[in-house]
Amino acid sequence: MPVVVKFIGYGGGRGSPTEHTMLPSAGYAVLVMDSRGQGGRWSTGATGDPAGGGRGPENSAVLTRGITCAEDYYFTRLFVDAVRAVETAAGLDDADPDRIAVSGGSQGGALALAAAALTTLEPAPARVRVCHADVPFLCDIQRAITLAPEPPYTEVPEFLAQNVGLIPVALDTLRHIDCALLARRISAECLLSTGLMDGICPPSTVFAAYNEITAAKDIAVHPFSGHTVPPTHTENQLRDLRRAFGPAPAAQAG
Repeated sequence: MPVVVKFIGYGGGRGSPTEHTMLPSAGYAVLVMDSRGQGGRWSTGATGDPAGGGRGPENSAVLTRGITCAEDYYFTRLFVDAVRAVETAAGLDDADPDRIAVSGGSQGGALALAAAALTTLEPAPARVRVCHADVPFLCDIQRAITLAPEPPYTEVPEFLAQNVGLIPVALDTLRHIDCALLARRISAECLLSTGLMDGICPPSTVFAAYNEITAAKDIAVHPFSGHTVPPTHTENQLRDLRRAFGPAPAAQAG
């Protein structure tokens, strides 16, 4: 059956199975990735970030964790986790490795874009066919940190205001995980969304990534939405999955 790999927003964890029942009820297998060292704000997690000194979930701000080294930076490691989640999903019993989708909002949207981009690189054993990225984080980061009035982007200028000698290396690190730069690698069909009143992930930063995607793509623009997605957008995503993958097995049986 087709599998959707689901990524979680900033500060949240994988939660409980009851929080992820919509896609299975529509006939799609779902693998939810727990974000290392998060899961202490608005949903629960279970995975620590040993490289960051933690062995369990945390209510932590991680945008500057390891920011002076691109190889060890927190989001470099989280992007690797996202690729491995796709590889794991493709190897599950009864999973169709040719029908893999990624999905998420905010940080989860960034992880979806990153997974879609990085699984195109050899020798990745799995490929993403569909990418759903809602109000994605980590796009056009250098501009976003000067523009967004709300956290978590504000973590970076607050840090660099006190550590001015680290500005060049920090900005270089952020370029390594900028989804607006990674987006040109994406071959999956993409459906993005943005709210024109979003103060967390400003719409211009989302469009910076969207404009770089050369694969088939569409974007839902919500004029009066902030950092949220209207419920009707979920219906658009379900239609998009059905169009790309055909009816899910459960739907066929029904």
